[in-house]
Amino acid sequence: MGELRHVLLVEDEPDLRELVRLALSAVGRIDVTACADGQTALETFDAARHDLVLLDVMMPGMDGPETLRRLRGLPGGAAVPAVFLTARTRTDLDGVDGVAAAAVIAKPFDPLTLAAELHAIYQALPPRDRADDAPSEPILTERRSWS
Repeated sequence: MGELRHVLLVEDEPDLRELVRLALSAVGRIDVTACADGQTALETFDAARHDLVLLDVMMPGMDGPETLRRLRGLPGGAAVPAVFLTARTRTDLDGVDGVAAAAVIAKPFDPLTLAAELHAIYQALPPRDRADDAPSEPILTERRSWS
């Protein structure tokens, strides 16, 4: 798979959204399109531009799994890998039907290593044209508190 260049970030918490945006752009040299909610993400999504979607699970209105379900129905949406960024546990996500994420990164996370973790996840994925071969079991990555 090519290099991770652009991430669509969906996070409702403004401070955390800015922290993730800075961590990815300043540390990881990744362009970030940041959205505060699922509806904005659906309106903003561009399969040709976004290499990966990073989204929170718990959001008001449309939650992360529902956002991902709808994103998968957009042109090119099924081929773009998604990573959940969440305080929920892997067990909590096991009951979510119809959504497959490439990985789950636990909150709290280390902003200094977040970009490297996303680069590693992205590099481990099969090529985009083989999206049907994407892992069905998300990888849970543990992170220590950054505070």
